[in-house]
Amino acid sequence: MSLPPGFLDELRTRLSLTQVVGRKVMWDARKSNQGKGDMWAPCPFHQEKTASFHVDDRKGFYYCFGCHAKGDAISFVCETENVGFMEAVRILAQEAGMPVPERDLQAQQKADRRTQLAEVMELAVKYFRLQLNTGLAAEARGYLERRGLSAQVLERWEIGFAPDQWQGLWDHLKAKSVADDLILAAGLAKPSTKGGRPYDTFRGRIMYPIRDARGRAIAFGGRAMDPNDNAKYLNSPETELFDKGRSLYNQKEARTAAGKGQPLIVAEGYMDVIALDAAGFTAAVAPLGTAITENQLQMLWRIAPEPIVALDGDTAGLRAAMRLIDLALPLLEAGRSLRFAIMPAGKDPDDLLREQGAGALQKLLDEALPMVQLLWQRETEGGVFDSPERKAALEKALRDKVALIKDPSIQNHYKQELKDLQWQLFRPQRQKNKGWRKGGRPWGASVATPLQSTKASALASAQTIDVTENLREAVLLAAFATCPSVIEEFESDLERMTCSDHTHQALRDILLRHMSATAAEMRAVISETLGPDALENLLTQSHVAIVPCIRRPGDVEKTRMTVAEEFAKLSATRGLNAEIEEASEDMSGLADEGLTWRLSQAAKAAENARKSVHEDRAEYETGANGARISRDERNTLDALLEAIKSQKPHG
Repeated sequence: MSLPPGFLDELRTRLSLTQVVGRKVMWDARKSNQGKGDMWAPCPFHQEKTASFHVDDRKGFYYCFGCHAKGDAISFVCETENVGFMEAVRILAQEAGMPVPERDLQAQQKADRRTQLAEVMELAVKYFRLQLNTGLAAEARGYLERRGLSAQVLERWEIGFAPDQWQGLWDHLKAKSVADDLILAAGLAKPSTKGGRPYDTFRGRIMYPIRDARGRAIAFGGRAMDPNDNAKYLNSPETELFDKGRSLYNQKEARTAAGKGQPLIVAEGYMDVIALDAAGFTAAVAPLGTAITENQLQMLWRIAPEPIVALDGDTAGLRAAMRLIDLALPLLEAGRSLRFAIMPAGKDPDDLLREQGAGALQKLLDEALPMVQLLWQRETEGGVFDSPERKAALEKALRDKVALIKDPSIQNHYKQELKDLQWQLFRPQRQKNKGWRKGGRPWGASVATPLQSTKASALASAQTIDVTENLREAVLLAAFATCPSVIEEFESDLERMTCSDHTHQALRDILLRHMSATAAEMRAVISETLGPDALENLLTQSHVAIVPCIRRPGDVEKTRMTVAEEFAKLSATRGLNAEIEEASEDMSGLADEGLTWRLSQAAKAAENARKSVHEDRAEYETGANGARISRDERNTLDALLEAIKSQKPHG
């Protein structure tokens, strides 16, 4: 509809945005300045504890610094009242004492027809209510009593009964002079295909009126009393009043209750909503016989930022939850999501409330799963991820789902959360299935006792190699911590790195779990997890502090080169460690030629490791620690050669 020029400007001038918004928020007295029209409050569009929602009364605009919602009085009413533009204009115009200009003739006729249809629907509501008290409804009343619905509940929800008659409602409405086309257009009757009179849509059913956000009766849901009926539940057909995919059962009352702090619960059917309301969970709604649509999801978010979807604990309920996840992922915004309360197997909310009471349901609501966890459950349930290929397939499936999220911030948080869950899934499995422990030896493997002559030697303890590994680990961890952007490139190397102490292991795990963080964010996470001095202690170690990429943190290319080189050297050093360890275990009695050869190879590797340490010292100007390490490695080499000389080969 086209409004006269200047009408909206006049409307905005007459209104106080502070008064309009003030009906929905609690102002923060410390930050607000009412005299200047500068008001602050927690945002009504997303859950928060701080006052980030700002209203500038003089300019007539609001803005949230958290979820970035913005607009004027009209848009605020549209969003909070779940109404269209013209309906919001009418609400505000009435408040401001301004008459709304008449619509054009065609629009007025359409509005008049919708009003007429709504009036016919109200007549039907009253008819069905009366029929519930007749002898024809005895079986229906017995069913409702067995379901625990009191007279007050029946009155509250206006539950009625459609007799098993072909023209019961039709004759009633005709007696009140209702035109045929209005009865048919309201979906209350259907034309006969045999040339006879139209017949009632609902017959032999308990009737539940469906009302819109304004409280108008727009449709019915009917439950069949005949157990052999093809349709247990039947909804009104789509009409000028009723769009099934844009309607919710109990929408008006739930919106009011949610505005008072009640959690918004999404159930599957009418009886679930009625039972929830009777138990004190008054912000409950249900879709109308179909899976939740995008329009219904947007309606839910207008009522509450994080609805709790309470689905039946059967296969169909879980399938509905999984479909809803796929629908919701592309629509997620900051402060708008879903949580899922999965009922016990074979139970719906009505069953649970009748059998265990409100406390049991409240516990499930308190434990409702965030959507990311249900997504994880769907992709992993029943799967076995015991091979690289299966793990890669899982990662690809998760990446594809996360890619549906349009908001980059939410997408990053999903990636991190799923990365953490993968870590928890894969790490214990690797430890359990492969059974490897620190030092590279399987759990339960026997350890050979060294010869008495070698127990005190560097060959038995391999302390030099352990110290060298620890130093290289420190350089790697420090490099990644100061330049996290390179972690993803070396993720597999870092994940396979066996750390020589618990602090290094904890730091490695943090780096892997938060690889998408910035350097500042990574520093904060490390500080929060390991203490404020953990990273500083690492970076100030002499052999770490002189590394070029640590002296100039954030240099991606230098960090990449340093990390690649350190991983290569660490790999070579650990190969030496494994060879020495295995050789020392095999030395019992006289050595054979094979053992002598292996020791000579280890000696060569030790010489290479010694040269590597000297190169590091030259490159990084290593101080006392570096010199000490070089001497130790020379001692290891000497011990190896001495061991070879002291053993005589067989033959």
